[in-house]
Formats: sequence, C-alpha cells, structure tokens
Amino acid sequence: MRKLLLASVAAVTAGAAQAQADGLPAPNPSQGQWVAKYGAGPAANNNNNAWGIANTPTGGAAAGQLSTIYAPNVNAVPTPGTIVIRLNGRVEVDFAAIFTNADVSNGNNGAPTGYKLNPVGVGSYLRLYPGFDGVSSNGLRYGASAEIRQNFGVADRSSPVPNGLTGAAAAGVANSPGGNNTQQTLYVRRAFTYIASDPVGLFRLGQTDGVLNLFDPCIFTSQCFDAGIGALQGSSGFSTLAPSGIPITWVWINQAGAEYTNAKVVYLSPQVYGFDFAAQYAPNMGNAYQMTGAGVGCNQAGPSCIAVTSGNDATRWYNQVGFGLRFQQTFGAVDVKAYGFYETAGKEELTTSAYTTPAGARATGAGVQTLRYDNLNFYKFGAAVTAMNVTLAADYIGGAVNGQLAMRPTGGAPMNALVTGLTYANGPLVAGVQVAWANSQGAAQLTGLTQRHEFGVVVGGTYRVAPGLQLLAEYTYAQRHQGGFNFATNSLGAGTTATTAGLTRDAQGQGLVLSTILTW
Repeated sequence: MRKLLLASVAAVTAGAAQAQADGLPAPNPSQGQWVAKYGAGPAANNNNNAWGIANTPTGGAAAGQLSTIYAPNVNAVPTPGTIVIRLNGRVEVDFAAIFTNADVSNGNNGAPTGYKLNPVGVGSYLRLYPGFDGVSSNGLRYGASAEIRQNFGVADRSSPVPNGLTGAAAAGVANSPGGNNTQQTLYVRRAFTYIASDPVGLFRLGQTDGVLNLFDPCIFTSQCFDAGIGALQGSSGFSTLAPSGIPITWVWINQAGAEYTNAKVVYLSPQVYGFDFAAQYAPNMGNAYQMTGAGVGCNQAGPSCIAVTSGNDATRWYNQVGFGLRFQQTFGAVDVKAYGFYETAGKEELTTSAYTTPAGARATGAGVQTLRYDNLNFYKFGAAVTAMNVTLAADYIGGAVNGQLAMRPTGGAPMNALVTGLTYANGPLVAGVQVAWANSQGAAQLTGLTQRHEFGVVVGGTYRVAPGLQLLAEYTYAQRHQGGFNFATNSLGAGTTATTAGLTRDAQGQGLVLSTILTW
C-alpha cells in the first residue's frame, strides 16, 4: 500500500512539473483533471502501420499537411516498457438548411399525402475513442481501440416501428423533447486489438477497418477538407440531415461503416521502397457474438444465425477476402500516392424456396431475398498528388457489386463509379471540392429493365479557430435517377411490371451546413 501511494504521488508530481514546464497550470488530481497541450484529436485508427507511429506518412513535410490525415506522432507513441492510455472524443453541432423534392410527401401513385418538412434543422452528436498503445521491452507493439457513438431513435416514424417502440412513438405521434431524447443510446462502432513489429508488419483483429480504410484515411476519396464530416460519404452533415432517399449511395466504401463494422483479421506489411501490401479476411457480415444475440439465438442452423451459408436470404455474403498494394513516396516538393485493391466473397444459397426472376418479382411484389446474385467481386484504384498545399485525387470502383458492399443481382449492370476531388490546405484553413458519379444496378427487381445513376458535388471548408475547435461551411447537391423507381417511397413505382418502367420519382436536393466541431 505504501509503495502504491508513493507511486501515485510521484506520478501526480511529474504531471504537475511537466504542465508547469510547458507553461500550463498544474492538474487537479482529486477531480481527475489533466492539463496538457492539444493533441491530434480522435484516434479511431491508432498506430496504423508497422512502425509504431500514429499515422502513415510518406516522409516529406514539403508535400503539405494533406500528406496524411493528421501529422505523424501528434498522438503520443509509447516508449519501450510503457503504455499510453487515450480517451479522445468529438462533439459536433450542425445547423442545416436543406431543400429537396422529398420535403412534400406523395404516395407511390404520386398523390399528395399531406406531410411537409421544415427545411431548417439543428443536429448534434457525440463520439468517444477510448484506447491504449503499448510497447514491450523487446520492441513488440500492441494495443486496443474502440469507437463509441451516439444513436438516435426514430420516435416520430410510424413504419417500420423501431426497437420495439410503443404508444406515441409507434404511432408516429409527436413526442415531447424529453421523449425523443430518451431514445438516444450509445453503441460500439469499432472494437479491435493490434500487434505489430518493424520486420513483420501489423495485425489488426476484431471489429476493425479493412484494407480500404487503412490505405485511405480520406485522401484518395477527397474527404479530408471538412474535419471528418465525410462530404458525400455521409457520417454527418447533409447526408444524415437530409431525407434518407436524397443523398447518393457512397459506393466507394472507404471510411464507411459497411467497411469496418464486421469483425475481421487484417494484415498490413512494412513499407519497402515506398510499397506496402495488405490483406483481410472476414467470415461473415457481422460479429460471431451475434450467434446468440437478437433475442432469438442460433440453436441450430437457421435464419437467425449470422454465419448461415444456405437458407432463405440470397443477399447474404460470407468469407470476405480482400487484398491490395499501395505506393507512397515524396519526390522533392511533390507527394505521390496510389493503390489498387480487389475483394471477393461467397454467397448464401437459397434452399428454403425457389429462386425468383426479376420479372417475376416485379409482377408479384416478391422481395429481393429470393433473387439470384453474383458473388461479390470488385476492384478499386486510387491516386493522389500533393504539391504546394494542393491535393488532386481520384478513386474508382468497378465490378460485380451493387450499392455499398452489396452483391449484384445476376444479369444486373456492373458498378462503374468515380469520385474526384481537389483540396487546399494552408495553416488553419482547409478547403475543397468533391465530385462523384456512380452507375450501378440499383433496385434488384429492375434488373434487365433499368439501372441507377447518381451524381453529387460538395464544396466547402473548415477553419481551425483554436486547438480542438473548427468551424465548417459546406454546400452539397445530390441527384439520383432510376427508371421505374420511386426514391421518396424507396420502392418500385406504381404500375411497374415485367415490361413497363412504371412511375419514376427522382431524388434531388441541395443544402448548406454550418458546423462547430470540437475534438480532443
């Protein structure tokens, strides 16, 4: 006990001495306070390489601050025999004015239903990033990290009824502010461990980012200019404040939840002459602990088993395998990056009922779970060049994939999508533009009849007012079209049959978002 007390006093004294040496006030240990200079902020992907540094740099400061999403080693790196414990966080408040053709509702036959939206909204959310990094005395690096997010109830929606809601919430009747507030919960978005060493590389295990996210923190897909909102990717801002049928589908996957929320094993090699290799494997679309979850469990092979490979849902994929090669190098004042990636997965066989054709599904109203699908097979390429604080980047995805990491219906149109961007960073100011085009099959029931076309553009920027405080202004325009599909009702248009396109209702919207973003 005496040794523990002496160690505690020594730690507090050392912290106070360091704070005073930095010109900062001493912490108050009785209140759990710690005073220090500002670090990099959220660290959902700590030690993302084989060298034990917080990010993957290319080695040249002349390339500008967009060489990496954060400057290397701003997040503390442990020395041999020590660990660093972190609790980073993010609080964002968005003020939005969004105008769309879904602001006034119509039924599937085009007739008005009497509902109208207020185009002005204020949204806020919290995220926490607990984790730790350690280095053993022999140089082995290891650690764990998690991401905790705020969830939002849908108290005022009548169908479908979410999370077992009853009463006013189930009926779509207005709740009081307190009633809506109590439906906000916290949930885990990431939870992984890692082990790394210089000669071997990095292994990440668990609910973690795959190769695409580790290769591209946001640079190839031009998401770095709006302080983590994600531009068209949609972690917040326009893509989450607009009606859900308006924003385009983020088919490029990088930094999307579909890419990092299933449990997997990921390997990232050391860098050799500017090249590094990465691979990943996931046995299913979720987490193996779901086998006994969802209130039902998996007593035997059945529809509630996350790992089922044959049954009643042909949209399910499993045994996800991906691998890629990346190149990063600085040539004088020019930073060059490029990568290539391929991914495939098997598909569940429909054994509880007969397969349905797309024409049959249109005629009978059958769901997409009984259609035939191709194995998941797609490829991606990205390139980015940074010079004089300007980054020009492009990212392409093509192949047998439909939407965001979903299998393509057999006979459906292939994915063909490109996102480009231009970003400028100078001191506290980061500004940019992101433009995206995506052609895919879209609604599986319309295979052989029509395909989906989507377009989006974002212009904006952030200004760092003080350590941890950024202000953002961002304008977004989005447009979606598929013959015979009604984006307002998220269903086939009325009258769509095996031979006709039926009622088509495009999605179109634009909006301005102003934000305060605080990170620690």
